Amino acid sequence: MSRHLLSVDSLTRDSVNHLMHVAARMEPIAQRRQVTRVLEGAVLGNLFFEASTRTRVSFHAAFCRLGGSVCDTTGFTFSSMAKGESLYDTSRVMSGYCDAIVMRHPDQGSVAEFAAATHVPVINGGDGPGEHPSQALLDFYTIDKEFTRLGKKLAGAHVLLTGDLKYGRTVHSLIKLLSLYDPMRITLVAPPGLEMPDYLIDLVASRGHRVEQRTSLADDYADVDVVYTTRIQKERFTAEMSEGFSLSRDFTVDRAFMDKRCGRDTIVMHPLPRDSRSEANDLDVDLNGDPRLAIFRQTDNGIPVRMAIFATLLQVDELIEKDLRPVRWFVPERVGVDDSAL
Repeated sequence: MSRHLLSVDSLTRDSVNHLMHVAARMEPIAQRRQVTRVLEGAVLGNLFFEASTRTRVSFHAAFCRLGGSVCDTTGFTFSSMAKGESLYDTSRVMSGYCDAIVMRHPDQGSVAEFAAATHVPVINGGDGPGEHPSQALLDFYTIDKEFTRLGKKLAGAHVLLTGDLKYGRTVHSLIKLLSLYDPMRITLVAPPGLEMPDYLIDLVASRGHRVEQRTSLADDYADVDVVYTTRIQKERFTAEMSEGFSLSRDFTVDRAFMDKRCGRDTIVMHPLPRDSRSEANDLDVDLNGDPRLAIFRQTDNGIPVRMAIFATLLQVDELIEKDLRPVRWFVPERVGVDDSAL
């Protein structure tokens, strides 16, 4: 892996496998059974110029669990960019304060521009409709864990990606990452105008994967192993697209769809947040408590994966085993009241 993590394009199959291995070693720390201080004294700059809860807090928590400390900034209003400061100047200044930087920005390519001005490791926390590489890594880690639990293999798997495939940066990164592995079947279902970009379809097909596009979830998906659904990114719509747009129930993943169209061991994933309002027709809350719903196991997996990213970029991944001790505080057996016992 290069000194930054800006795109899945910088990853190889070997580097992904290494991160997955390190993430597995981080599990006892992420699950609050052990403590490490391997990044004690290190400071993370968490720069989020676009709304975020999970990603921002997840990176923050991951760095703290490695013993580091975090400086946060959120939004443009309270940053010097509101005064006209360039990405270059912001990058150089923050690099003097921090040992690693996570950045989210609404403009595609902005994080790469920021990273070009520094040798301090920079992680892309999402750049507009571009990419979200750490999300793809935690998604892949989740799929691998779920497949291991179910006795399935990634090679030959059938993955359904649905929702906003045009502006959804998480699916852009995930489909690239999946394409690094043995051939599988990928089905794409999107509302009109929100289809996966052609260049990504061509890339995945050129690597030997079978890619199929459909226009509805009303088909039979009994052989699908993973349903990965995404929220419609209305904040990225043009005024023309926004006018009169509504999403029908034809694109909603709910219990009825899962029971009627999918298999008993099909797992459901979503990068979150999901829009829980009934008119949004996003991933339905009626699946809460269903063991097929992996979204909260998915978010939990973000901690060990992001810990692995920090440890690898800051070159302490080989020191973890030598710097562990048990936790001293109370840790509940299950975090959520509806968490399924698998």
